[in-house]
Amino acid sequence: MSKVEVKGLYKIFGTTPKKILPMIKKGMSKDEILKKTGHGIGVNNANFNVEEGETFVVMGLSGSGKSTLIRCLNYLIEPTSGEIWIDDKNIVGCSKEDLMEIRRKKIAMVFQNFALLPHRTILDNIAFGLEIQNMDVNKRREKASEMLELVGLKGYGESYPSQLSGGMQQRVGLARALATDPDILLMDEAFSALDPLIRKEMQIELLKLQSKMKKTIIFITHDLDEALKIGDRIAIMKDGNIIQIDTPEEILKNPADDYVKEFVQDVNRAKVVTASTIMRDPDTVVYSKDGARIAVRKMKEASISSIFVTDRERHLKGILTIDDATNLLKSGKDNLDSIIHKDISTVSPDTAIEDLMQYFINSKYPVAVTDEENKLLGIIFKVSVLAGILGEDIVNV
Repeated sequence: MSKVEVKGLYKIFGTTPKKILPMIKKGMSKDEILKKTGHGIGVNNANFNVEEGETFVVMGLSGSGKSTLIRCLNYLIEPTSGEIWIDDKNIVGCSKEDLMEIRRKKIAMVFQNFALLPHRTILDNIAFGLEIQNMDVNKRREKASEMLELVGLKGYGESYPSQLSGGMQQRVGLARALATDPDILLMDEAFSALDPLIRKEMQIELLKLQSKMKKTIIFITHDLDEALKIGDRIAIMKDGNIIQIDTPEEILKNPADDYVKEFVQDVNRAKVVTASTIMRDPDTVVYSKDGARIAVRKMKEASISSIFVTDRERHLKGILTIDDATNLLKSGKDNLDSIIHKDISTVSPDTAIEDLMQYFINSKYPVAVTDEENKLLGIIFKVSVLAGILGEDIVNV
């Protein structure tokens, strides 16, 4: 279900923006329009939707239009043309009362510069939005205390912003946004003013919070690594245009044009490509009730030296080798239970390649990809990990 839907959105800066629309629609470039008319194009025909609970990242270089876009979404900037649907309501052209209600209850924003009130305590800063909603003072302070603990700052409620580090202040800004329990969280370059180490900590913190709260997040950044780390999907902008919208892996694998290709060429693929991309289908497995003869035959047919063992519902039981199965047959036995190796490595489908490497250091077996019910989804071989890092075709490896 789409929580936010943007249709044909334009933002043109200048004295007569409506007169510029036909020029844009005829294909005139941003530079041409600026030179000829003095008008600037902030957003050019943006179309996208954001699903409920999704982290949607908008990224691009300075001047690409990303911050203008996010400010249109809560009407800090009025669009020139287009539609912005929040749930079932188009906020473009809606009344001031309706817009105020949406801002109070549905949308919250986290800014780059923290925007904390210097003469209020941390607790009162967090409770500020609830105060505007006329919530009882005791209830809002209780709610603010909960949010303070949620972002890892329990005990700092009576401190003032100047007494906190930049990273701690940004946590307060995040807690303040979450205190009103908004459906949608807008984050405009929220971590870009932080030191690199603190920035990484805040990215991890956001991922942890999102796993608990499942908010719909629209996150603006100029940092591709940040976008790839936190985004479920990414929209890449240039000159007010959205060039590509895709998952992080798809953008790496299939950049839409040379601009996007240049953007991603230096990305550390090991941090982005996941197990689900490089795993092979578990076509050849042996069931736990099968005998050694069937296991040996399947391994010979597939030209493999080990095989995963599952039950009929694909729940993983372990792995066995062709040597063990052959020796079992030589001893006159056929039951597989005694030769199944149960101490094997398993990972989830969203495990990054860099986290997979450790499993191959001391293991002679492939890695199994399993779901939450321990069902076998795929198999990863060492060569697949290397191919994934290099960006080669996994199927042909």
